Amino acid sequence: MRWLSAAALPLALLPVAAEAQALACSVPDRVSVPRLEQPKRGEPVRSPKITGYLLSMSWSPQHCAGVRNPQGARDRFQCSGESGRFGWVLHGLWPETDNPGYPQWCRPAKIVPQPVLKKHMCMTPSAQLLQHEWAKHGTCMSPNPAAYFRSAAILFGAVRFPDMKALAARPQTAGSIRRAFAATNRGVSEAMIAVSTDRKGWLSEVRLCLGPRMRPQRCKPFQVGAGDRKTVRVRPMPGA
Repeated sequence: MRWLSAAALPLALLPVAAEAQALACSVPDRVSVPRLEQPKRGEPVRSPKITGYLLSMSWSPQHCAGVRNPQGARDRFQCSGESGRFGWVLHGLWPETDNPGYPQWCRPAKIVPQPVLKKHMCMTPSAQLLQHEWAKHGTCMSPNPAAYFRSAAILFGAVRFPDMKALAARPQTAGSIRRAFAATNRGVSEAMIAVSTDRKGWLSEVRLCLGPRMRPQRCKPFQVGAGDRKTVRVRPMPGA
């Protein structure tokens, strides 16, 4: 695949002004070393032709509201408040196909190097999640974790986010979430945005559907997530 530079990004994705996804973030001198990840039993290795991508973004307040121990090793950086305050974070950049059987676990994955982990912890605030995304998705796109995360960071950094405080102030629908994202991202339509909620209807993720050249495109039916009329609640940022 062709890896993007900032200059190669489609103009439709370039923000008018930079917006910080992390309201505050301080990366320690050394990040904990993640464990190696391999496919779970029954989870197949798949390497079909890549025909598009998903940029999957998680609403951090909702994730942290559901963790058992914000001080635990897995979630401390993201959820304890000691290292930063996070709003939208990147879950991952995922290769897709024209059918639900997306590529995964394409190559054996070594541990992501410390410099790469540190560089992207404010984007994806979990060393283990970075390792997981590299092993499951990134190995299908590049033999180099630095290249994979660089492309993910360029795309994530180009997304603009709506006023989440306003969205959290009243009940929404999946359709109104799509409209809010489309309104703040020039060249992106509602049909290019997927919305995901948890079982109780809280907003958990928003995903941007991308074509083979990583330009926004209409989501395929199996990608769209919640239907437009589904009621969605948005958890506010702590202290907001």
